[in-house]
Formats: sequence, C-alpha cells, structure tokens
Amino acid sequence: MSLQKCFADLHVHVGSDWLGNPVKITGSKSLTITAILEEASRRKGLDIVGVIDAHVPAVQEELVHLIKEGGAEELKDGGIRFEETVLILGSEIEIYDAACNGPIHVLCYFPSLAKMEAFTEWLSYKMTNINLSSQRFYGTGRELQEYVHSHGGWFIPAHVFTPFKSMYGKGVRSSLREVFHPDIIDGIELGLSSDSDMADQIEELHEYPFVTNSDAHSAIRLAREYQLVEVKEPTFLEFGKALRQSDGRGIRKNFGMNPKLGKYHRTVCAACFHPGSPDDKSCEACGSRKMVKGVADRIEELSTSDSTVPARPDYIYQVPLDYLPGVGKKTYEKILDAFGTEMSIIHEASFEEMIEIIPKNVAASILAMRAGELTIAEGGGGVYGKVQPKLS
Repeated sequence: MSLQKCFADLHVHVGSDWLGNPVKITGSKSLTITAILEEASRRKGLDIVGVIDAHVPAVQEELVHLIKEGGAEELKDGGIRFEETVLILGSEIEIYDAACNGPIHVLCYFPSLAKMEAFTEWLSYKMTNINLSSQRFYGTGRELQEYVHSHGGWFIPAHVFTPFKSMYGKGVRSSLREVFHPDIIDGIELGLSSDSDMADQIEELHEYPFVTNSDAHSAIRLAREYQLVEVKEPTFLEFGKALRQSDGRGIRKNFGMNPKLGKYHRTVCAACFHPGSPDDKSCEACGSRKMVKGVADRIEELSTSDSTVPARPDYIYQVPLDYLPGVGKKTYEKILDAFGTEMSIIHEASFEEMIEIIPKNVAASILAMRAGELTIAEGGGGVYGKVQPKLS
C-alpha cells in the first residue's frame, strides 16, 4: 500500500460568518470558511486545513450550502474536500474549572458535520455564546475530553506554553494531570514560541505527538506553522492514524518558526519591552510591574526530564514568505503567480527558477530559510521577533 505526503495546518480561525457577523473578534472580517478553503487550496498549497470555529451554526450553514452547490463534498472517512484541500472540522474552547487556576484553550475535532452539529447542540447548554470563537466552557476539562472521545473526536491542548490561556501558562502549574485525563489526549500543540526540543524538557509530554499549527487570524498567516504527514489519503481517519503512528502513518516533519520569533519567547516588560528575568517583580528600566514571563523561561521552570527523549520528527525552522526581508506584497504576489502556491515555493522551487522572477537576495533568503540559516531578533512581551537582513 502506497502512502502520500500531505501538508497540514490544523488551527485556523474564522473571522466572520457568511452573513458578516463576527466569529473570532480579533480575526480578519474577510476570513469566512469559504475564504479559508480558497486560500488553503489555491495559494498556500495545504492538503489538510483544520478550522477551529466549525461549532458556530452559521459556519455550518455556509458549509452545508457549499456542499449542496457542489463546491465541496463530505468524505466517508471524515473531512470535507474542497478543490485540492480537505477540511477538518474543529472547535477551540476555553476551560476554566476549579482545577485550572486560569483559562486553558483546547482544540476538539470531529469527523463529520453531523458530529460537529451534535457537539454544537451539547455546547449550547454549557456555553454563553455559541456563535463566537474560543468561548468559555462551563464544565470540567475531563468532561469535555470524555465527550469528544466518546463521539469519535480528537482532543488536543492548544498552544500549551503561551503565557495566557494555555495549559502550562496561567493554567496548570506543574502537570497536565491536574486538569486532564492523560489517556484522552491525542496530541500537544506547541505554539509559536516553542519547538520539540523545548517541549521535551517536560517528561510527561514524551508520550504525545507534537503538532505545529498557525493559529491564523488572517489569510496571509495560514501555514506559518504546519506539519508533513504521511497517510494513505487526506482524511480525518487517516490523520488520526498519523497522530497514533499506526499502520505506517505518522507525522514526518514539523515546520515552525524559530521560537525566538514568537511574541512570548523571552521575559520582557509589557510596558516598555525591556528584557528581564523570570524572577523580576518589576522592570528595571521603567519600573512597571507588568512583566510577561517568556515561554523559554517558563519551560525551564517546568523542566523535569532527565530521561531519554523519544524519537521525534525533525523540527524545521521556517517563516512565512512575507517575513523575509525584501518580500513585500508585490514580490509575494509575483512569486505566487510564478510557482502557484507557497508550499511549491518553500519546498520545490530552485534558485535558478527563482532568480528569473525575483531578486537574487530574496531567492538567497528563501534558500537560507530552507537551510535554517536565518538571523533572528528575539521576540517577547507580545511583540514578534524579526528576521534580520543578511549583512553584505
């Protein structure tokens, strides 16, 4: 049996429903579910995209309309095919029970519209506003886990190290077991400020696969992080096998930004962005007490692993094309026009092909990105890091 390699990003937000009503308040208003599918298929080159606001009734209505009009089709093994991309239906939910000591975001995925519609019905009794993204769930983490798994879904804690609304940020202080049942977790989403080596400093994470997703709030941010999976075909069933590494399927590579680019990588003052120490109570530069503990410092606090870390897929540092010096909107569009999709440019285009379209320094930056040789200025305190131009 032959397997195929697929690029997948499982964390994309809907900005608005098809009636123009907001879904993710901080998301782009133009980012409807149809717009996401068009971007993923036609410009990004993603084989699988997970939309985590599919619990919203109006989003489901738009999908039903798209299917009835022949623009998409549900697959028997789960997922919805649109052109070259398969949609996985997901929902981001905020847990805040007595055990949490702070809000935690989690991702719940289901194989079909019928399963997601049933989830919406169930959530409507446990959530104040079912029409918005990332809303508070009035129940326990274990209760949510048990519902998802008993209905054939996946349960994945989201961006687990970010200082806000995550399992190890202001959520669980020392162990995921304080909130979740460890046997009902299908994967761990690393988030933009960490990588596999950083996460594996925590021994209890060794048993879980790591996923790398964009958490995109706008079209341009799709696939800023993603993974390469090997499956028979891009479906919910097959991706589930990849998470479990069963029947030869698996996650083969994680592609993500260098953690230094993450906006919460290091501890800094939120008022003036002066770097600090995780033990600082106030900023030595401006005196503000608004110190934001960085992910790297938080992981060091939580580090428990003295054992051998598991074999992991390669974690390959990449950035979106528009992060590269010299890639403005015109250059970006020119590259897409020439090569079709971002995945084609990032993974396939040769230097000789690129310099026929773009300046040599931009082509060289793309090659440097492939080789992991970009120079990075660290981010922190809510400000992203930056790719530095190479000195000539």
